Parts: sequence; structure tokens; C-alpha cells
Amino acid sequence: MQILKINGTVAFMSLRIPALILSAVLIVGSIVSLAVNKLNWGLDFTGGTLIEVGFEQAADLDAIRQKMDSSGFGDAVIQNFGTSEDVLIRIPVREDVVAETIGDQVLEILRADGEAVDMRRIEFVGPNVGDELTEQGGLAMLTALLCILLYVAMRFEWRFALGSVVALAHDVIITLGLFSVLRIEFDLTVLAAVLAVIGYSLNDTIVVSDRIRENFRKIRKGEPEEIINVSLTQTLNRTIITSLTTILVLLALFFKGGELIHGFATALLFGVFIGTYSSIYIASLVALLLGISKEDLMPPQVEKEGADLDPLP
Repeated sequence: MQILKINGTVAFMSLRIPALILSAVLIVGSIVSLAVNKLNWGLDFTGGTLIEVGFEQAADLDAIRQKMDSSGFGDAVIQNFGTSEDVLIRIPVREDVVAETIGDQVLEILRADGEAVDMRRIEFVGPNVGDELTEQGGLAMLTALLCILLYVAMRFEWRFALGSVVALAHDVIITLGLFSVLRIEFDLTVLAAVLAVIGYSLNDTIVVSDRIRENFRKIRKGEPEEIINVSLTQTLNRTIITSLTTILVLLALFFKGGELIHGFATALLFGVFIGTYSSIYIASLVALLLGISKEDLMPPQVEKEGADLDPLP
């Protein structure tokens, strides 16, 4: 299988079958993981108390879990946060404990052996607020997808519109699947990142679709697959430069931004890769499979006034 043609055009569509198989495997795997593992919802959505504490030495998570369990907090989730000395404790909403006193109780439990423990941060979100944020977050994502569908349908031919929406759904499902598989906490910052991924992917898809439409009108000879390959090759440099500059910024956020925006940077980093891939192999491929042709993209001819009148004798 040749990837490069003689004239330098990259034959992207020659890999459409492997691309379809890869996307199908990723989507099915993501859906299965979301159904089995679900998302690791953050405090913003579930409600509860989030406590960050600091130790002078590396914290023994197993010992902390035993202390919390013996004190009636067996449902607490305990993990390192950034360094081995920093510990994050997440306690679900409990009716038998006053939320304002949980922080003091946890500090007493951790300091029972005389160990020096500092309170770094404490946050509390009620269950009603968590449910409201979950509903509003889902509505925000659906609204964004519907608005994008309407916009692309008005600007492009319906085959491109459908391809763009399929590509966006593809990106969102696989990104959520990544968070489900890796059990990364899904909070409001990650939701914002997923919405940003939708916008990034759409921008790339519109640029590619615009060039495909332009080349269908300019190139007189050539099959749809060849014209799509030419269009994707012409936008390749722009796609690479845009993606690389975005990735450089996101890498800085990922490694230097701290744990609070780690999920945000992870979602955007993965979203840039999957969004670039989908704009090439999903949006364009869907249009090709739906039978896009030169006739579908040619501007309608407007008859001049009086053109159908009989000539004067």
C-alpha cells in the first residue's frame, strides 16, 4: 500500500479501512468502559467533602485508610496529591456528620499518633448542587453539539455536516472513555476541557471541509477520493503547526500546572490528537462514504433575466 503518490499528495483515504477499524475499536472500548467502570465523578458532581492535608514525611496511605476506617469513615477515598507528602481525602455526603466539623475530625484522626499534619485545603459541595451541576453540564454538551450541527448544516452540504457531527461525537466518546479507563477524576475543569475539545475539533474540520469544497469546484478531473486526498495534503502543514503549538502549551500545563488542572490538561492534550485524527479520517471519510460528488458542491446556476425570451425578429 503506497501512502505517498508520485505527485507528493498524501493518500490519506488509502488507510480508510484501518482508520475505521481503529475508531470502531476505540468507541466500543470507551462505551464498554463507561458502562462498566463509569466515570470517576469529582466532588463538583457527587457532592461531599474534599480535604487536602500535608505530612512532614511520605504518607502511608494504607495506615491512613485503616485509621479512617476504624473511626467510621470507611467510605473515604484516600490518594496522594502531587507529592508523596500531600494526601487528598474525599468523603461522600453523610447525614450523620455535620459537614463543617468533618475537617476537624479528620485532623484529630490523623494526629492521633502524634504525627504532624497540616490542613492545606477543605471544600464542601452539597448533594443538590452536585446533581444540578451534572444536569447542567450534560445540557451544555448537548446544546453545543446541536448548535454545531445547525451551523455546519447551514454552511456546508449535508454530507459534510453529518461528517462533522459524527467526528465530534467520536472525539467526545473516546475522550470520556480515556477518563473512564484511567479512572481520572472528572470535574468541572475536565468538562470545560471536553467542550474546548469540541471547539478545537470543529475548527479543524471546517478548515478541511472548506478546502475540499473549494477543490471540488476547481479541479475538473479527478475522483472524489483523489480530491479529498489533495485537500487534506494542502491543509496538512497548517494542521501540524496548529497542533504542535497547542501541544507545547498543554505540555507546560500538564507538567507544571499542578494537580488542580492535571485533568484539564490531560483532556485537552488527548483531545488535540483525537480531534486532528477525526478531522482527517472521520469527517472526510463520512462524506466520502455518503457519496459526495462534484455535482453536490457546484454553486447553483442563476438564469439571467430575459435569457428565456425569444430573440427579436
